[in-house]
Amino acid sequence: MIAIVGRPNVGKSTLFNKLVGRRQAIVYNEPGVTRDRHVSVGTYRDRKFTLVDTGGYCPGQVDQITGQIRRQSEIAIRQAEAILFVMDAREGVNPLDYDILKHLRESAKAIYGVVNKIDGVDANQLYEFYRLGVPRLFCVSSEHNTGLSELLDALYPTMSPTVSEAAQTPATEEAVVRVVVLGRPNAGKSTLINTLLKEERVIVSDVAGTTRDAIDLEVAYKQRPYVFVDTAGIRKRGRVKHGVEQYSVLRAQSALARSDVALLMIDGEDGITEQDTKIAGMILEAGRGAVLLINKSDRLTPLQRAEIERRIQVQFTFMRYVPAVFLSALKGVGINRMFQQISAVFTGLNKRVSTGALNRFFSGVVKRRSPPIYKGRPLRLYYITQSGVSPPTFSLFASAPSGLPDAYTRYIENQLRDAFGFVGTPVRIQTKAHH
Repeated sequence: MIAIVGRPNVGKSTLFNKLVGRRQAIVYNEPGVTRDRHVSVGTYRDRKFTLVDTGGYCPGQVDQITGQIRRQSEIAIRQAEAILFVMDAREGVNPLDYDILKHLRESAKAIYGVVNKIDGVDANQLYEFYRLGVPRLFCVSSEHNTGLSELLDALYPTMSPTVSEAAQTPATEEAVVRVVVLGRPNAGKSTLINTLLKEERVIVSDVAGTTRDAIDLEVAYKQRPYVFVDTAGIRKRGRVKHGVEQYSVLRAQSALARSDVALLMIDGEDGITEQDTKIAGMILEAGRGAVLLINKSDRLTPLQRAEIERRIQVQFTFMRYVPAVFLSALKGVGINRMFQQISAVFTGLNKRVSTGALNRFFSGVVKRRSPPIYKGRPLRLYYITQSGVSPPTFSLFASAPSGLPDAYTRYIENQLRDAFGFVGTPVRIQTKAHH
């Protein structure tokens, strides 16, 4: 494990993205954008390495957010085998650099000095960095890929196992379930992640907008692997500021597109808001499975809980198939129930039904409720097949060239759910003309 450490705005996230080969961490010309630890696996010359991006390290600052960013950096330093200490060539050696280097030396870890942003900098300006006494110093431009090969060559002996050796490891029997946690700011998403991991893995604060990026985190529950993705809180579109917050929302949407199951976390004390229903609409449009999480349920009276249950039926009419779980992310109450529902939703999302079973089911559905009239004649429905999963998608062949009325399509969808148990997942029905 290799940790990237340095003061704010020296280019740590740009270096992280270049070394792992993809834009995973948000990069923006503003100090303090990165807050939580980013962890990703990169490869170089048939070997792989785990890289950790950290927020700007400020030893002397003690306000709530910077204090937690510093703790996250210290955890990364403690867990790492090697440290990339990043500095800014354009600004020269900063007093903070001396403080950080002193702390890194106390950790007794292998330190690799990285002088970043050397493009356009006179070579004579770089000599002061050598006076720091870092035995391994590399002058790079992360943005332009200058000097990165030399840095990776130096790190190469620490990388293992080889990719080919890793490929020979038996694959996990059960598929990894990707779960994205979505919601408004301060709903408790990061608290849930920390409770699942039993550590302070992501920053938790009463300050809205604390989480900036989408963070992938591996979780094991009853020997089944999951990847949970913590995301930034999604506010009303008109309130989203340009810049970092806009990137944060885009990252949340991207994480949703890559997920299997979305957990929509709702603050039980605030109740269900219009923004919660809009986020639910995003999940439906993306075709992901979903579970509603009503957080802070330990603070709700029986009457408040009953009112939320009633509001779910009223405000989520378009997603009545989605199960709801009352929990306390802070105390860990309701976690078992949450995983049971995630498992049920994932199963439904990827379920395939044989054509024979479908058409036996379909025959009964048509008998119970006749198709509507189209141009003075009853519509003829011929047969139905499943054409895809994630979400379950069905092709229905009928005599209607323009498709079935919405009410009858919803009837078939509800019957499919009752018959085959598509819990928490959208079911899509495509009507096709039969010739």
